[in-house]
Amino acid sequence: MDAATLSLGALAIAIVVSCTIRLHVGFLAISLAWVVGVYIADMSAAEVMSGFPTRLFLTLAGVTLLFSQAQANGTLDLIAHKGVLLCRGNVGVMPMMFFALSFVLASIGPGNIASVALMAPMGMAVAGQVGIPAFLMAIMIGNGANAGSLSPIAPTGVIVNGVMAEIGLAGYEVPTYLNNMMAHAVVVFAAYFLFGGWKLLGRYHEGALIVPGRAGSDGAEGKTAPDDFGREHWITIAVIGALLAGVILLNVDVGLGAFGCAIVLALLKAGDESEAVKLMPWRVIMMVCGVTVLISVLDETGGLELFTRVLAGVSTANTVTAVMAFTTGFISIYSSTSGVVLPAFLPTVPDLAAQVGGVEPLAIASSMNVGAHLVDVSALSTLGALCMAAAPKSEDPRKLFNKLMAWGLSMTIVGGFTCWLLFTVLRIGIG
Repeated sequence: MDAATLSLGALAIAIVVSCTIRLHVGFLAISLAWVVGVYIADMSAAEVMSGFPTRLFLTLAGVTLLFSQAQANGTLDLIAHKGVLLCRGNVGVMPMMFFALSFVLASIGPGNIASVALMAPMGMAVAGQVGIPAFLMAIMIGNGANAGSLSPIAPTGVIVNGVMAEIGLAGYEVPTYLNNMMAHAVVVFAAYFLFGGWKLLGRYHEGALIVPGRAGSDGAEGKTAPDDFGREHWITIAVIGALLAGVILLNVDVGLGAFGCAIVLALLKAGDESEAVKLMPWRVIMMVCGVTVLISVLDETGGLELFTRVLAGVSTANTVTAVMAFTTGFISIYSSTSGVVLPAFLPTVPDLAAQVGGVEPLAIASSMNVGAHLVDVSALSTLGALCMAAAPKSEDPRKLFNKLMAWGLSMTIVGGFTCWLLFTVLRIGIG
């Protein structure tokens, strides 16, 4: 068996392991890259290690350090609490507000997992008080966060844009972000009205809402009080705003800029970098970097070309967006979207587009991005699990589990159809 086939087999092993057991797939991928690269493909250890994505690692570390400080000092939590007050008691607007808050928080830097971790306890508590179905609130929060997950300064956006730049799709950060946002908004708002959200629009809730983690004016734990932003919150908002402006207007490198901003917060006593380091998603960061090392070995041995031929063999110009969205979505139900699925599939885009013919590479990449993310509110995903953990005690956990599981599985089909409609038929956001 040649090195290309063996390297592709190593990737298959990594994907299967990521779907079945809790072994860290990034570390496994580095080990497989070493064995295949050095002992089968006759590469040197230095050549294998050169596949480690140093730039991506520094960017992810910088961005997550900065926004972990914003999470640790309560800035993001306070922004979310303020947003709830804007609903003015309209029950039907509340799920939409939580979608919007999750989207904004994910977009400005923390990413989808951190945003759901912030929003789920509050959103599910509010749902229990005012009679919003827990399933409906869960998909609004989860899809809102996923809609913002490909922001150029969010962790998953950094990962995706980095891979796309390496395969010749640099400069598409905004279309990638907007395509993902559009697909999630279309799907979840269709579900909102399909599952009875329109019935909630005429209902109002009188009185204060109780949410976790905030003291009210009478000292009772949990009430949403009109707390004022403190010095550290305003400094954090200003620093994040400066980073956004620098990235957009001055072409500042987002990773290095984020490190500088994190240091500014620490020096001004507005953020605790030690606490922030503990909150950083090191497992995901190393997962992405490890799989990238293995992908570089695949590229070197011809395994990536073989993988592309397999994908092209089951696709046509008219079906490739649907097939890729379904495939990445199905694997993503059981595996990490940002850590395994997208780093493995996105590198195949240029050759896949060339072999299939008649389709834009951006359409295929957008389908992979959207398909992999749409399933991520299933009961087996981190986002779904966070919503289940925060569900009101009155909610039957088994029924909620089944509903979220059915949602995730159905999104493989919905994602395939949505991507085919948006990126093949209508060609929205493709150019």
